[in-house]
Amino acid sequence: MSRKKNVAGVAAAAFVAAGLVAMYPSPATAVPPGPGALTTLDTSAGNRAAPVAGLYDWSKAGFRGGQNLPGASAVNPSASCQITPAQLASTYKVKPDDGADDTTGIQAAIDKIHASCSPSGSYTKLSLITFPAGTLNVTHEIHVDANYLILRGAGTDQTKFVFTPDKNTEYDVVTPDGDQWDQHEMNYEDGSGGWLWPGRGLFRVQSRGVDPSYASEYKSAPANRKDIFEGTINVHWKAGAKLREKPGDKGFAARTGDKTVYLATSAKTTNMKVGGFINIRAANSINFYKSMNAYPTTWPLQNLHMRQQWFTITAIDTKNHTVSIDKPLEYDVPVDSTSDGSAAIDGSAYASKASPIVDPIVGVGFENFSFTQSAPAGITEAQAKDNYGNLAPSLAMQGIVFKWAANSWVTGIHSMMTGSHPIVTEEAKNLQIVNNELDGSWNKGKGGNGYFRGSRVWDSLYAGNTTRDLRHFTFQWSASGNVVIGNDIDSDFNIHGGYERNNLFELNTNKVSYAHRSGSCTAHCGDEGGDAPDDSTWFPIYWSTGQKAVKWSGSSGPRNVFFNNTMTKQVTAGAAYTPYYADHSKIYQFGWDGSAFHHLDVGGKPIVDWAHNEQKDYTGGHGVDDSKTSTAKSLFLKNVPAS
Repeated sequence: MSRKKNVAGVAAAAFVAAGLVAMYPSPATAVPPGPGALTTLDTSAGNRAAPVAGLYDWSKAGFRGGQNLPGASAVNPSASCQITPAQLASTYKVKPDDGADDTTGIQAAIDKIHASCSPSGSYTKLSLITFPAGTLNVTHEIHVDANYLILRGAGTDQTKFVFTPDKNTEYDVVTPDGDQWDQHEMNYEDGSGGWLWPGRGLFRVQSRGVDPSYASEYKSAPANRKDIFEGTINVHWKAGAKLREKPGDKGFAARTGDKTVYLATSAKTTNMKVGGFINIRAANSINFYKSMNAYPTTWPLQNLHMRQQWFTITAIDTKNHTVSIDKPLEYDVPVDSTSDGSAAIDGSAYASKASPIVDPIVGVGFENFSFTQSAPAGITEAQAKDNYGNLAPSLAMQGIVFKWAANSWVTGIHSMMTGSHPIVTEEAKNLQIVNNELDGSWNKGKGGNGYFRGSRVWDSLYAGNTTRDLRHFTFQWSASGNVVIGNDIDSDFNIHGGYERNNLFELNTNKVSYAHRSGSCTAHCGDEGGDAPDDSTWFPIYWSTGQKAVKWSGSSGPRNVFFNNTMTKQVTAGAAYTPYYADHSKIYQFGWDGSAFHHLDVGGKPIVDWAHNEQKDYTGGHGVDDSKTSTAKSLFLKNVPAS
């Protein structure tokens, strides 16, 4: 019997850690609200601080490695590459406040830029589509696959996109329990619904290229399956090169710190080019799982590439079969899942890959508008408040999706009640997401919904954002080199699992209520791994343990840094808010013992779950290194405003 389900229309305790308790007020002392997001930070290259000895170098985080976001002079002066509100109305029939569907016209305008302006565009020659004030109606995903394009509204809350997914956009298959869309069963011929991950959205920054081997299936696929095949030319099984041993290093193609990776002698480098992007993807192995205290386990291990990172190619040596990259590797790269001495997972060796990004989308900016997803039938915004369940699983759409994208930005955006994540990444580099307001989601439950989510994102800057009523701010699945500064959130900073590393959190405010907990839920409750809600409450930081997170990824990785944040937690219902990791001079490095990765432990025994262990002291050699201090306000910026 098929497991598919058609769903069209279905809609306290004292703190004990020495680094925490010393700065606590008495329980009767109320902590005032945080100062709000720091929206006036100077994040320009000239204000970047020199790297601190012994810490990661974050100075190149953000758009184009730390360059300023484009100003008026960067817009292409040609009228043919600027589409005005008047032209949107006359040529593309995109008119505000008329109740008509504007999707086709908006897509046609983007397609025009893609065809006639993007090929000759650049970061200093950007096309511009300016949207009018008023409400624009969208019914299916808008594909923003035109390089060097700004989508600009008339003002943050002047231009408003209302997303009401049609039946070809709504997920028509959910899991048998009805909790979430079923990416494994929403298929067509060879195409898997999982290829859509992280799911459909209002705006999708991703190539629509279809690999020739899927051309006939794409052509015959129904309207609600065609997007499965789009963009797959980028993925590792089509473009990735297998690897070989580095001379003198049995089983490994490269090591941490290397800038050269050894390709198999039979590997094709056709899609690799100097200056292009490449993802160095290291195969999971049992030894890797062991290093994260994730083995042995009752959960099935997975043949996949958890350790990943995008680099820029600096050289290709076709004689010696190597590719060189611009930054040192942050992880070892075995030739395959068994070459490090591990037994095979599921009985087969799984190859590591050097995967060129064939058709990245670059130079896309979203500016100065708002968006929302229409309320699902019979559901109100009040029902979604402090509700960490999925109220409309088949409508768990994203706001803005970045996939296989780089050097892009989001600023001046206000999201209100998205279907799931307001902003989400899946393989993206050097993004700049600044000064946005992200409010609420219809789905914040099982399967991992309602995040401000950075997955497989590298070298990006998240600054001055305000979020309310979301499930988490997350980095996950090998995210690295990102800076999170000056944000004001009411959820947790969630190091979600999958060897994310070297991310900096500083000058942020998060005030987390007792109600912020997985048990606050009315429907389709649980976590990304499918577990039922536990009896804990989420604290300002979440760190993923190997034994729990193995079912979807593995533990958090090394050296995620927290510095000079104002974090408070309401530990029990009605209690005062009390500080968390409150020493503003200490540099807290999670997953680190001063020289190597260290899984968090209590008395030398690795913890199996962060829940109920949030208040333990992991300093002094137990997984949180606080040996470094700083009197500076910021590790990232030279100068920070006084208030």
